[in-house]
Amino acid sequence: MIITPLALTTAAAFTGAAAYVSWSEQPARLALDDAALLKEWQISYPKGVVMQGGLALISGLLGLAAFVVEDQWLPVVGGVLMLANWPYTLLVINPINKRLTAMTNADGNTRRLIKLWGRLHLGRILLGFLGLCAYLITEMAS
Repeated sequence: MIITPLALTTAAAFTGAAAYVSWSEQPARLALDDAALLKEWQISYPKGVVMQGGLALISGLLGLAAFVVEDQWLPVVGGVLMLANWPYTLLVINPINKRLTAMTNADGNTRRLIKLWGRLHLGRILLGFLGLCAYLITEMAS
């Protein structure tokens, strides 16, 4: 079947995008002065939400579908891990997102908040990687 490979592909895209943010974009933005740092975050974050949120949702739903259609249980683990990015983001990261989005000018907290956001974002990489592993194990076993 094609469902698990599609779940694997979207999990890999999600995990790669999340890793890119932490490995490349976050350090680059932290090299900017506080005003430019805030502006860059405010411009890039909404675009990342659409891309990463969509990939996590699609991958998660594909993992659940693989359980139903392909009668495999391990993709459900991958699906749940991928879908867990939503509550993790909403409950853990979103309070920081709201504060940063509402800022009209950088202040003494801007850099600290964006550094905290970056540390919390690492959790999304972990969830994506674990979901990816569940899908990969399923594919290797079949």
